[in-house]
Amino acid sequence: MISDFDITKVAIIGPGRLGTSFAYKLGRDKKRVNLYYHDAETCRAINRDHLNPLHLTKDLAERLSGLDNVPRLSSNVYATNDLEYVVENNDFIILAVTMNRLTELLNYLKPLIDKKAGYTCLISPIKGLVSDEIHKELVTPSQMINYSFANIRHKYEIVCIGGPFFDIDLALGNPICLTVAGKKKIANMVREHFLKFNRRELNTYYNFDIVGVEACGALKNIVANIKGVADSLDLGHSIPGTIFARAGVEIRSLSRILGGHFQAFHSQAGVGDLYVTMSSIVSKNYRYGKYFYELYTGNPIETNLRVLERIDGMPEGPNTIKNVHKYLEKKNMYSPLFSCAYRLLNEPADKNKIKDMIIHACQYDKRTKEYIGPLSRIMYRLFPNHWYRRDKEFFS
Repeated sequence: MISDFDITKVAIIGPGRLGTSFAYKLGRDKKRVNLYYHDAETCRAINRDHLNPLHLTKDLAERLSGLDNVPRLSSNVYATNDLEYVVENNDFIILAVTMNRLTELLNYLKPLIDKKAGYTCLISPIKGLVSDEIHKELVTPSQMINYSFANIRHKYEIVCIGGPFFDIDLALGNPICLTVAGKKKIANMVREHFLKFNRRELNTYYNFDIVGVEACGALKNIVANIKGVADSLDLGHSIPGTIFARAGVEIRSLSRILGGHFQAFHSQAGVGDLYVTMSSIVSKNYRYGKYFYELYTGNPIETNLRVLERIDGMPEGPNTIKNVHKYLEKKNMYSPLFSCAYRLLNEPADKNKIKDMIIHACQYDKRTKEYIGPLSRIMYRLFPNHWYRRDKEFFS
């Protein structure tokens, strides 16, 4: 039963930037934290130095003017490479991995959760969407977990965490407000016992729409990639507003088709996360766009590798747009900004044409109205998987 969950301790799978930042936060709140990583040497280094040798520490040192000023992880944080121990001894597990690694992780977790005596709450701050090669359906993290764990559904619960927040602010205790989505009872348990312990640092709001929150969290990364490129061009100071507004149209439409609701975009996890991700140099996805244009060679694969060498952590936008593009093609869905992002990051082109691509995506939208008419509102509600603007019309 949910009431039997042990709220004194929590596990974090993945000591990347996000996992490390949660370890800082939860350690400050006196929780006992198991930090899982497969490499034993890295775990020993974390336990010895109370710093992550792989991620976040370098950026914290730059921000705080030296390694000596970087806060150490609490002595309550213990890193281990024993996944079975982590699952068996923790009722709450934060999945701090990238979307492209989630499937592999779930294959390891499934038998461990199945044989565990009690229940497990999986907490997902993951921002991404994947598409299977056969059906090209887009899947959110919670949907992937439910598909993978279909025959052990009685053994776990899922809670999703949405932005807006940056890992470096979470690590340093700067004020952050999050969205928590899922079944109300377990989501509020996570809010009260893990995310609202010190409201000067961290506060939360509840949202019932887990799929909508996840979709917004994934799709805003693509917009941040575009914005990073656009800010490297001589486009003036007005076009960012158009990118922000028109991105909202495309995010809401895709979120609805995936099973979410329009309201999720108007939450913190929607407009709030979109705003900070596309407007701050702290955002990995925004930096990715800026570096992509700066380092562009005409070969997107080569450029991608050069950009990733300059970024600590993996931006989710470039992977997400590949999966979104497959889905858009399957659904024949009109989405000029997301289509532009795919061409920018994946198709060889002359660097001088990038500016025209962004202008065309923003200024040549086939839509002419900024509102949804009465008929469309009804049709969206009745047929969300069919009522949307087509890329190619019936007689094209």
